[in-house]
Parts: sequence; structure tokens; C-alpha cells
Amino acid sequence: MIALIIFVVCYLFFIFFPNRKAEVGLLGSLALIFLSQISWHTALFELVNWNVVGLFLGTLILAELFLLSRVPAVVSEWLVDRAKNVRSALMGIFILSSLLSMFVENVAVVLLVGPVAMTLCEKLKISAFKPMALLAMFSNLQGTATLIGDPPSMIMGGYMKMTFNDFFIYQGKPSIFFIVQAGAIGALVYAWYLLRTEEKQVRLIPMETVRSWIPALLLFFLVAILALGSFIDTQMEWLAGIAAMGLAFIGILWLWMGPRWASTEEMLRNIDWKTTLFFASLFILVGAVQQAGWMDVAAKALSSVLGKNKAILFIAIIGLSAFISAVVDNVPFLLAAIPVVMDLAKINQISLPFLMFALLIGTCLGGNVTPIGASANIVAMGFLEKKGQSASFGEYVPIGLKFTTCALIPAAIALWVIWA
Repeated sequence: MIALIIFVVCYLFFIFFPNRKAEVGLLGSLALIFLSQISWHTALFELVNWNVVGLFLGTLILAELFLLSRVPAVVSEWLVDRAKNVRSALMGIFILSSLLSMFVENVAVVLLVGPVAMTLCEKLKISAFKPMALLAMFSNLQGTATLIGDPPSMIMGGYMKMTFNDFFIYQGKPSIFFIVQAGAIGALVYAWYLLRTEEKQVRLIPMETVRSWIPALLLFFLVAILALGSFIDTQMEWLAGIAAMGLAFIGILWLWMGPRWASTEEMLRNIDWKTTLFFASLFILVGAVQQAGWMDVAAKALSSVLGKNKAILFIAIIGLSAFISAVVDNVPFLLAAIPVVMDLAKINQISLPFLMFALLIGTCLGGNVTPIGASANIVAMGFLEKKGQSASFGEYVPIGLKFTTCALIPAAIALWVIWA
């Protein structure tokens, strides 16, 4: 009972004090250890998935170097400069952000591409609200498509021992990547319709220049190692974390010895260490509750309420995860929900990938509904506030809800057809 109480208290703090997530997670983990709910050895060497944590931190560092290289900004300007009108230019920016989000953390993508969208809107004297909101939404959507795109994908991949390649083909069937692309088609159609009045001609004067292609090359090497390493580390236990951290170390050493765009200390200070610590502490909090048997209790209770009907379970998992993720950080929710869904699949003898993929797309896409549902949304709205163009909660939600609906329904249909 003590483990459950600590978990619930921490979760409430995550909701009401989101800026203190790392501190709360660490204190909760220490409380579990000092109250003899788990041992130090269990916490550090059994519950924390260091492979996933290493992959997350290494990718963050590589993304920061990629940002400093200015490659994405140059590519963005190149796309905009060749577009026929504003709508085409913005669609190009959305597609670019989608591609980047498959390999770079979503917040970094908004920081990389957002200034180009803002500059375009300022020069043409149009509102930047819709473009910036859609930019964040597409980043969140496509971050789900690959193992290294977003923390929830890393977490689910770690639990299911999925390799980088498994996100494309898993157990001989099209996997998460293709399910997300079904949703992306619906989202692109909605974005094209939403921007139907933006027909002004556009001509940007490129301002950025590529500083170096080395960070892009390091990111490419990470993807290649993960793709080829799927045949070496088939259980996704060590290679991803070691490769990401190894390449990150090479990148830091190169920055220190070579270009010095920023001091190494400054770049390391910009890394999201708090989220990394929060990430690790969550494994301990959820693992302790799972070891105490509470996830089994939750799964049996849900199964008794929802029954064994596959369609009802499928809709309930997608609907509930999307609804909760609209207002709650999706990382702690997903970590708490994964053991429950695993037990639900076992109790009702339903395909585990089918229900887990439903949980993932509901959790990741649901974050688009509100401006606080995902970190990328908060950053995008922050750009607007700095320019005096802040949008209200009520203005954001109708667009977020329609975008999520247009993406979630095709993705859910694709998932059902392939995996049900």
C-alpha cells in the first residue's frame, strides 16, 4: 500500500507542479528505498531501463548539436523560398518538421523550424497562431513513428524489446510507422483545408548558412547503427543506449576541439537534464507499484468493467489514453498504463502489440488536443507570446481536437485492419 500511496502522491504533484517533476520523481524514488519498499540494487539495476535513458539523453545531445549546425533552418528556408504561396510554404515546413521529428526530440524540432515559420508570418503580416500550433502537432504526431522520435516510443520499445526496425515491420506485419502515416495523411488533409485562405505569394531571402554537416552525420550514424544493430541486440537491451551516448560523446569532443559555436559547458547546460532524471525516476516509481501487484489489480478491475470484447477494449484504451494525455504529461501516464495493458492482453488473450500500439497512438496523439498536452505545444505557444500573439486555451482546443480526430481515426482504422 505504501508504494501505491507514494506513486499517487507523486502523480498528483506531476499534474499540479509540472515544473518540479524531476525533484518530485527523485524524492518519491528515495522514499520508496528508505521505507524499504525496494532496495537500492533493485531500483538502479532492475527497475531503471538504462538503455532507454541512455538513448534519450544521447539523442538530446545530438539534437542540440544539430540545432547549432543550422542545417534544419537552411533546409526550411530553401523549402519556403521555392513555394508558390503561403499555404504551400507552410505545408512544406510541416512535412519537414514531421521528417525531423522521426529522429529528433519534438521540442528540438519546434526550436529548429519554428523561427522560420514565425519569420514567414511576420513578413507577410499574417497570424502565426495556426502555423505554430500545427507545427507542434505534426512534430508530436511523427515523433511516434520511430524508436528514437519521442520518449513514449522509446519507453514502449523498451518494454516490448522492440528494435529500431521493429517500428517498421513487427512480427511480419506493418508496424507503428505505417499506422502513424495513415494518421499523418488525415492530418495533412486537415492542415491543407485549415490554411485554405493563405494564398499570398511568398519570397524569403535566405539568411542562414550551414555551419557544419558533422552533427547531421552523427545523427545519421545513430539511425544506421540502430537499424543494423537490430540484428545484433535483438532484445533491445544495450546497443541503443551505448550507441547514442557514444556518438554524443564524440559530438561533444568535436565541438570542444573544433568549431566552438558555443562553449561545451553552455551546450551541456542547455540539455534537458531534469527530464532525463524525471525519466529515470519514473521507472522506479512505476516498477515499485508493479512489483507490489497493484497493476494486476487495476487490469483485473478494468477487465471486469469492460468485459472481454476486443472492440470495446480497443476503443476504451485509445479513447481514455487520448483524453488523459490531453491534460496530463504523457510519459508518466504511459509508464503507468503499460503494465496494466500488458495484463489486460494476457487476461483476455488478446494480441499484446494490438493493445500496446493502441495505447501508444492514443497517448501521443491525445497530447495535441490542448496547448498544455505536450511540451512541443508549450514551446510553440511560447514563440507566439514573445511576439505578442498569444492564443487562448479556447482558441487552441478546437484546432487541436479536429487535428487529433483527423489523425487518430485513420491511425486507429489502420491499426485495427492490420493487427485486430
